[in-house]
Amino acid sequence: MKTSLSLIQVDERDNVAIVTNVDGLPSGTIVNGHIELQEDVPMGHKVALTDLKQGDPIRRYNQVIGYAVSDLAAGSWIHQFRVQLPTAPALDELPLDYGHGEIQPPLTGYYFDGYRNADGSVGTQNLLAVTTTVHCVAGVVDYVVSKIEQELLPKYPNVDGVVGLNHLYGCGVAINAPAAVVPIRTLHNLSKNPNFGNEVLVVGLGCEKLQPERLLEIPGDTLNVPEQQIIMLQDERHQGFESMVDDIMQQADTLLARLNQRQRQRCPASELVIGVQCGGSDAFSGVTANPAVGYAADLLVRCGATVMFSEVTEVRDAIHLLVPRAADAQVATDLIEQMRWYDTYLEQGQTDRSANPSPGNKKGGLANVVEKALGSIAKSGRSPIVEVLAAGERPTRKGLIFAATPASDFVCGTQQLASGITLQVFTTGRGTPYGLKAIPVIKLATNSALADRWPDLIDINAGVIAEGKSSIEQLGQELFEMILAVASGRHQTWAQRWGLYNQLSVFNPAPVT
Repeated sequence: MKTSLSLIQVDERDNVAIVTNVDGLPSGTIVNGHIELQEDVPMGHKVALTDLKQGDPIRRYNQVIGYAVSDLAAGSWIHQFRVQLPTAPALDELPLDYGHGEIQPPLTGYYFDGYRNADGSVGTQNLLAVTTTVHCVAGVVDYVVSKIEQELLPKYPNVDGVVGLNHLYGCGVAINAPAAVVPIRTLHNLSKNPNFGNEVLVVGLGCEKLQPERLLEIPGDTLNVPEQQIIMLQDERHQGFESMVDDIMQQADTLLARLNQRQRQRCPASELVIGVQCGGSDAFSGVTANPAVGYAADLLVRCGATVMFSEVTEVRDAIHLLVPRAADAQVATDLIEQMRWYDTYLEQGQTDRSANPSPGNKKGGLANVVEKALGSIAKSGRSPIVEVLAAGERPTRKGLIFAATPASDFVCGTQQLASGITLQVFTTGRGTPYGLKAIPVIKLATNSALADRWPDLIDINAGVIAEGKSSIEQLGQELFEMILAVASGRHQTWAQRWGLYNQLSVFNPAPVT
């Protein structure tokens, strides 16, 4: 990466660079010693470093992000309307090349204070979760969660909180459609998140399509929940609202008493399950925050931990760079098949990958989804990819894992929760107050302008990398150490301090009836 006072060129073979100045650069500015800007260029946006003819490839990260739609002089502003979207890598033509991930020496001696569960998993928090079968009960669950927090939690100081797993699924849906396996599996596995201590309390209505037995028993896995911990509001024993509330409160009190017996224990870093995600990305994402996350991800993998990256549409255009990192032929094949599944899903909805990026992404300098994808995959570091998960599946291996999810922040977060992450790292260039109640979320700003505006929402400022004040490795090490501190309960993220939590959003590709 070549950095000047005003431009960042990721690779010496790139023919564009991004403007680093907070206020952008005005027309007539001389950059790189000899290039005169042809027009005003905002911060994060690209400048042509050479003359471009119509149809010439535009290169960033030493990859083609598109083609010039017209002749452009050096110093021109290369924005979304001047870049023709290239064709996505053809999946049938991808060579099944694999085994080229970077295997680094193991790291030992790193620990965190976590909560050990009977099933062998380890949580970073000690939470009571209230699982729901249908959205109809969400209002009751919200009411009871508030009541539990006020009346019961003070009795149980070792319990960190209570989470209502509300969602929009459960009824008015094609429950037997093939794709219904995704939301049902997701809801089942949400209940098994390690932060919930293997305790399951279910609240349903009674007439919904997703009956408790369907939620708790999926192929290959059954949650054995005592009958008294499954509370159906339509049950005839409930005489009015307060009767329902009293029933839930009684069961919650019993489970809280059990959870309160748990204590944090010293655990090796290999027990961590970390999710990485980006949202509100900009052109700095791929050169500051995401590479720093990737460096931390490699450190975690070297410790024997599990790291998940996701967001299919923000991987699709970089799949040719990920397949070679597959640990074996099966992983390589699974990567390609997940891309194919999503291609079909988008086609059925009469849309395609060009619907990504968002207006905010474009304002932050990202011309198209190809450029976004190339920056997004930097979060995965360089380690071998050892497993691929369909939406809502749980891992069977440790190491770097691709968990296939949509790119939407809250959908991706929900799906990663179902896959068992106990802490998430989230990068943003445009800014978001995103958070999850079930797990801590560490947020990194990709640029200092955002970090300076939001000092009480951003946990780490990766913009210092663009300013030459820190390196990717230094920021990655800082993040790694913060992950251990947050996982141990020694440090709270800003989202935790303010109580900023997004609603769950379960991915449902099946029809709604």
